[in-house]
Amino acid sequence: MEINIPRDIKLFVGCLYTSKENLASAIKELEKYFGIVDLESEDFPFDVTNYYEKEMGKSIKRKFFSFSKLFNPIYLLDAKLITNEVEKTFSIEGKRSVNLDVGYMDFDKVVLASAKYCIHKIYIGRGIYADMTLHYEKGQYYPYPWAFPDFKLDRYYRFFLKMREIYKKQMKERKRF
Repeated sequence: MEINIPRDIKLFVGCLYTSKENLASAIKELEKYFGIVDLESEDFPFDVTNYYEKEMGKSIKRKFFSFSKLFNPIYLLDAKLITNEVEKTFSIEGKRSVNLDVGYMDFDKVVLASAKYCIHKIYIGRGIYADMTLHYEKGQYYPYPWAFPDFKLDRYYRFFLKMREIYKKQMKERKRF
């Protein structure tokens, strides 16, 4: 049987933050590894849970960034380890000021990296799991039943649709060379 080599993927980071300054600095640091930001979402209220309030305080916002470089899907492991280190850099007294949820998109799905085990997550090494969160079908994104509550709301889907268009263009341009 012939081995199917996976297509490259597009990285993004979903950020929870309370300090715009620390968020901007964290994104600058991530650009060293992932390429320049090529798409930035609006700020969304993070109001579906109070899980992070004890660590980060109130008035938490969510914002997404996608990056220009494309990677082999296996890079998700390294990307998560990098975002974990960047989070530590911007921690204050052991508490995160930015929470960086790295993930990737391909033509069919959105996958998040996680350091937490759960029945549906796939172990990819060094304490990191892959968590299929959304799937693309007939022009729309749909959450899996286990997706985080905020990913079940359609407020983020416009960003992912725009990111998918950029990704499609990048993949098409690659085929020309």
